[in-house]
Amino acid sequence: MTKVFVSVDMEGIAGIAHLQQVMRGSGDFAASRALMAEEANAAVAGAFDADASLVVVNDSHGDMYNLESERMDPRAELVIGSPKPLSMMQGFGPEFDVALFIGYHAPAGTEAAVLDHTYSGRLLASVRVNGEAWSESDLNAAYAGTYRVPVALVTGDDKACAQAAERLPWIRTVVVKEGIGRNVTRSVHPSVARERIREAAWGVVRDVRSFRPFTPEPPYALEADVATTSAADLCLLAPGTERLGPRTVGFQTADFREAFRCLLGWTYLGASEAPRYAGT
Repeated sequence: MTKVFVSVDMEGIAGIAHLQQVMRGSGDFAASRALMAEEANAAVAGAFDADASLVVVNDSHGDMYNLESERMDPRAELVIGSPKPLSMMQGFGPEFDVALFIGYHAPAGTEAAVLDHTYSGRLLASVRVNGEAWSESDLNAAYAGTYRVPVALVTGDDKACAQAAERLPWIRTVVVKEGIGRNVTRSVHPSVARERIREAAWGVVRDVRSFRPFTPEPPYALEADVATTSAADLCLLAPGTERLGPRTVGFQTADFREAFRCLLGWTYLGASEAPRYAGT
């Protein structure tokens, strides 16, 4: 029986285009929470259609208490709240057979991608591993890979899906909208997106053995460009962090889990010195 981990973000959900829709306190936020919950439920339903024995859903957006328990499929377990030491991958471990990433977005600096950013929209202008820009799907997939668990599905806008498939060519993607600009999209109807996600989740869980984990070779040189020099000052509090430039910090390791924890440490440490909008 297959155990499935679902990490669900908000920026890559069908019908969402603008920053106002994804920020707590805005008039549009309640509707966005509902859209996010229903795409998560579609993935859960597809997994159980394929006879999953366990589905755990991690709320991976912003403050990470967006998913309302009463809206969620009662068969799934929900990881909610913050701060989470493992952020978008909280609740994940070696007991899982596969991971699904729902509502994901493109990395910071991607042209014509909806609400592009990498982990912290207010802090991180770019995140690189061994000199290459990585997205949240890349980083989270590599963390899953340290447990030899594959990511099989990524959903979001066309840029997010294309970028994920480039680095993880064995995965299945579901494009729910086309990015026209950072705050402009052409989206399918939410009901259409849910139908496609449910079908895709069923397919990847049914064929889980056809996917492989993302396990890039060590060592790992992690770098990030942060929003301000004072944010870089605070990032240096993370052990092993080096300053590579006025607003650039780095960390080197042969253990990707260390690199992942370091990146999350930077996001928490530097957040107080960055402009508003936390991201993820």
